Amino acid sequence: MAALADLTRTEARSVAPQAIAVLPIGATEQHAEHLPMGTDAMLVGAVLTAALDEVPADVPIVRTPTLPYGSSEHHLFSAAMSLRPTTLLPVLTDLLRSLVVTGFRRLMIVNGHGGNDEIMRLAVKQTALEHPVAVAAASYWALGAPDAATRVPGHAGWFETSLMLAYRPDLVRERRSVPVGDPPVFDRPPWPGLVVEKHGEWARVGGLTDPATDADPDTGRDLLSRRASALAGAIVAFDAATTEFRTEGTTA
Repeated sequence: MAALADLTRTEARSVAPQAIAVLPIGATEQHAEHLPMGTDAMLVGAVLTAALDEVPADVPIVRTPTLPYGSSEHHLFSAAMSLRPTTLLPVLTDLLRSLVVTGFRRLMIVNGHGGNDEIMRLAVKQTALEHPVAVAAASYWALGAPDAATRVPGHAGWFETSLMLAYRPDLVRERRSVPVGDPPVFDRPPWPGLVVEKHGEWARVGGLTDPATDADPDTGRDLLSRRASALAGAIVAFDAATTEFRTEGTTA
């Protein structure tokens, strides 16, 4: 694995034809009163780091810097640095395009923020239509077979708080019992498969989807390990499925 930021221009051009360029993306937004605004960017970076430790050395990877901003319009009621969806899409396609121009033929976005999900999918589709490359994308919590023992991830609740207690406990503030009232409709839709958005819903539930009071670091370490293994498996599978786009030569 090589970090793009550490390579010279010659080194980057040399490894690009056979490597997978992995672009982690996050967000800078409110995570209630107990988690830092950089939670999403931190966690996607942590999961990716752990995943790359499990990827075999013969799978060439170039890791790009993390994009710390995403589509967080729904968190502006409190605090966020947000890119509008109409801004984020060209940002992602421009970043992918520049990697293609640099010589990469296989690209993968790893996402750490739910608000980015639909937009990164569009960016992947658009890039593959416009360039002779293979492109993949995934949100780190959505990979692998469903685990009945794992609760559905939310925002600033049990899932993210457990992960942060494992990864950066120094940044987790005191967790208060914050009632969220009725579950937010966007997180628990009234009909399976139905997407519902209601104005003011995030503010109504206090900026989090579920209580964080039962989060713990042991659970966080287990979640991090599981998510990392699933991501590592996805990277290896993407490598195997796109060998025709790989040009042998210097490895990363």
